[in-house]
Amino acid sequence: MGSFVIAENPDPESTLPYLLRFEVAGETLILKARETWPRTSKVYCHRADDWPADATILKEVPVREVARRGVAIDLVLERGQEQRSQFVFTRLKGGREAIFWQSARTARASRPGIRMPGRPASGVKDLEIVVDSRERYAYKFGGRSVTIEKRALPVGDYAVMDGDDPAAIVERKSLQDLIKGLTDGSLAFQMADLATYPMTAVAVEGRYRDLFKHEHVSAAFAADLLARHQVRYPSVPIVFCDARKLAEEWTYRFLGAAMVALDEAPDTALSPRDSR
Repeated sequence: MGSFVIAENPDPESTLPYLLRFEVAGETLILKARETWPRTSKVYCHRADDWPADATILKEVPVREVARRGVAIDLVLERGQEQRSQFVFTRLKGGREAIFWQSARTARASRPGIRMPGRPASGVKDLEIVVDSRERYAYKFGGRSVTIEKRALPVGDYAVMDGDDPAAIVERKSLQDLIKGLTDGSLAFQMADLATYPMTAVAVEGRYRDLFKHEHVSAAFAADLLARHQVRYPSVPIVFCDARKLAEEWTYRFLGAAMVALDEAPDTALSPRDSR
């Protein structure tokens, strides 16, 4: 099975101070990493082109088992503690690859230890939700009385409709997506579009406090940008939902409440054209 090698990254300009190397399915995988093990939170990793000749090896541990399973690689090491971990490969909006290294402890920390309520959202027994056809890894709203239709939305990822127009819209963001959108300016354009509709929100799959832990963006800079967006677009709340499961639940409840509001006041509900 080979060895799992951890070394110091000799590149002084890199924000990821460690290197990881191991073999899987005949391929040698070399990654840059923020930490030497995912002890308290998931560790962000990035592919490295090669293994530097001057890398200082910190640890070399025999591998008991390594296997690709879908978008993940499961790794088990031959040692008494910190044996099992997993690398999850995903792509952010825009197509950039993101790799997250997690252990069982950090994976549990990212999932809410609660049971979702079974009551239909605002009493709506058959909620029709439109999912943007470009949404990757879309919410399935499993266990809910929900009818899902996929089509291109003018803005956002999930919506309930008033005829041919979205009546309420939710834009889903991972924490990485949110920070990227704040820093490159794309979130401002999205929120400007969302603000032209009567009931909209941004649901973030993360915690506000994690905004301050990003390795590439100053905490104060990110927090200030977020505050400015909220002041500029007060009709579009940005809701931190802790984890994906809770963001899905919040989206379901928000869209259900919006549909009830639309049904109760069909003559006064704003259409997108009216609200502009």
